[in-house]
Amino acid sequence: MLEILGLDWQTEAVYREMLTHPAITRADLAALLSQTEEAIGSALDRLRGLALVRTDEVGAVRVVRPEVGMNRLLALQEVQLAAWQQQIGRSRVAAAQLISECTDLAGDQDDSETEHLVGIEAIRKGITELTGRLSKEIMTFAQGNTQRPDDLQEARNVDQSILERGVRMRTLWLDSIRNDKPTLEYAEWLHSHGGQARTVPTLPIRMIIIDRKCALLPVNADDATAGAVVVHRQGPIAALCALFESIWKTGTVLDASRPPDDHGLTPQERKCLEFLAQGLTDQAIAGRLGVSHRTARRIAATLIEKLGARSRFEAGLKAAKRGWLLADD
Repeated sequence: MLEILGLDWQTEAVYREMLTHPAITRADLAALLSQTEEAIGSALDRLRGLALVRTDEVGAVRVVRPEVGMNRLLALQEVQLAAWQQQIGRSRVAAAQLISECTDLAGDQDDSETEHLVGIEAIRKGITELTGRLSKEIMTFAQGNTQRPDDLQEARNVDQSILERGVRMRTLWLDSIRNDKPTLEYAEWLHSHGGQARTVPTLPIRMIIIDRKCALLPVNADDATAGAVVVHRQGPIAALCALFESIWKTGTVLDASRPPDDHGLTPQERKCLEFLAQGLTDQAIAGRLGVSHRTARRIAATLIEKLGARSRFEAGLKAAKRGWLLADD
């Protein structure tokens, strides 16, 4: 019953008997629970580590009242969860710093290393010029928000020309495109014509890398049409290529579906659970996953129910305790 708080069944049994019989001895506990005194001693050590028992001035072991002990344990777990959330945040720092260097600080670079594209038409023209110079490889974080049929058809024409030149094309989409028929059909077409396509639950930003020599990034991650920068500096390009490769390895091939993990969670559900633990709203989660607000709310509600939690915070706490979330997710 108290496993979620860090007590195994043996330690819990010792704690309950001490609550019922505060003056009970180690020998009496061993006899009552059919355990060796060494096993009882180990349980007492665990209880002492959890601050559920204490040693008084004469050396006797005294049980701590549950209303005090349980509150201490909950406070400890809240601290651990907060530290875990901070660790997740730190795991994103490298990508965030890189994106900042390539966009916000782009104005500090000379024109030979950075090009600025303002507005959607300039961005489209820039992409056309970049793909026209392609010779070996193009790597894309497509994210996969719903697109107009005309835009998808135009993209097919461009992509077909690229593939016919023998260029290696790899594209990462959000898992959510599997529920958007036009975009899914385009991605499947790309895959069937020699392009490689995979999906992941989330992507850090839109991005196109050309021949590992330059990269196009949006100036505003929330509005990719506002403007973009084309970066030519080899330091950031090498880091962006490494970022792409690391996420590519985790992707699911487009014509395959990744089975749930050992806890019965899909990659999308795991990411949603991570965002719940971070305190994100349904609207923010929807944006990260590339799904509707309603879908994000449904996924979150299902996870909270599956965990038997009464709140988002409790869901994050229980998920972390059960090992459903890892610090390197």
